[in-house]
Amino acid sequence: MSGADPIEVPARISGKPCRILAGTGLIARTGELCRQAGFGGACAVITDENVGPIHAPAAQESLERAGYAAQVLAVPAGETSKCMAAAENLCDRMIAAGLDRGSFVVALGGGVVGDLAGFVAAIYYRGIPFAQIPTTIVAQVDSAVGGKTGVNARAGKNLIGAFHQPRLVLADTATLSTLPGREYREGFAEVIKHAAIRDASMLDALDPDTPRESLAPLVARNIAIKADIVAQDEREETGLRALLNFGHTVAHAIENVAGYGRFLHGEAVSLGICAALEISARKFGLPATGAARVRAKLSAYGLPLTLPADIATDDLLAAARRDKKFAAGRIRFVVVPRLGEALVADDVTEDDIRRAIESLRE
Repeated sequence: MSGADPIEVPARISGKPCRILAGTGLIARTGELCRQAGFGGACAVITDENVGPIHAPAAQESLERAGYAAQVLAVPAGETSKCMAAAENLCDRMIAAGLDRGSFVVALGGGVVGDLAGFVAAIYYRGIPFAQIPTTIVAQVDSAVGGKTGVNARAGKNLIGAFHQPRLVLADTATLSTLPGREYREGFAEVIKHAAIRDASMLDALDPDTPRESLAPLVARNIAIKADIVAQDEREETGLRALLNFGHTVAHAIENVAGYGRFLHGEAVSLGICAALEISARKFGLPATGAARVRAKLSAYGLPLTLPADIATDDLLAAARRDKKFAAGRIRFVVVPRLGEALVADDVTEDDIRRAIESLRE
């Protein structure tokens, strides 16, 4: 696929159009596409110290060619930058650079950068527009779409944030060629999650040997699933959007207890999916063949299925109690009674979660 022929995924969230494109060569068109999306003023390109040297020059050049004053602001790579201190520092740097309420933000990077930059856009001058240019599988198929922005607190992941929808999402699949193997593979946990909750046939289409440069149709297929769910329940008021949290209750607890950085997000999600499969099979009728099919696909991408012994179950349960998915002390746990169909169950107990966590040690 050439950069001239991206796949456009229709999306209308918050009653407003959000243009979403998947294909190659999109970073080189950043300025042109920002103009088409109606952005004005100066902009901050927020990236990290790994992605910035590779992709920021092309984005900045394109923005300046389109007439924008573009300032590149980099943060240290990794989950530890997803914090209030980093958000405050970025706001200070944007103020020093003269950006005002007529400016906009371009988030250039993976999920950490997207969440952090989107949060900065949500709070800067009480909210300015932003664009997402996700550069990892996780970000392209999941976190860049939907408007959830935020940072971590000491007590848990994503506990501080805001709903702030991007006006433009450019999933340039050429960026995937620069990802190290581990960072590339982890993103497929979110793809497998989408298959489990909404599109079981996608499991058959997943092949670890698929060339990275040909992934735009798969990325677009996943974006369509995410955008459709978000458009129907942007702020998790009906319970539909909560289905996207399949595997994430245990995953966020693992990330918190293990220390941010030990597991990549997709690796933790893989373990969380396995725990959710155990509960789905034991209490909600998921056939053993269905659970095995999902686990086999996670394993095919080199994602973990077993939990290290040094991560204590009691610590994970304590972290899970602080998760946003515990509402008024009640557990809202996503399960799949059959592949392709998910529901939010309110009769999953803490003992069920304990048993599921213990099953990860087998």
